[in-house]
Amino acid sequence: MSIERPVPVPRTAVPLGISDPVESARAELKAALAAIEVKANVPRRASDAVDRTIADVRAKAQRNPGAAAAAVAGVAVAVGLAVWGIVNAYTR
Repeated sequence: MSIERPVPVPRTAVPLGISDPVESARAELKAALAAIEVKANVPRRASDAVDRTIADVRAKAQRNPGAAAAAVAGVAVAVGLAVWGIVNAYTR
């Protein structure tokens, strides 16, 4: 004997079984506004992407610390060369 639990509906979806046309229209509008908010919220999407990338990089660094140290050193060299190039071009 299993207990059937209602399936949660995402914010951007319209629940099934709404027979009242007014309630259906309200649910569709609410879902459409939620979808627009999700798509248009670029700072939050960027923040989520950065968080995912940081978690991936940390996991890779824990699996292979030597490669992580080499990557950090490579980035430091690249930044140093870029700064040197900018200062060199500015002083000429």
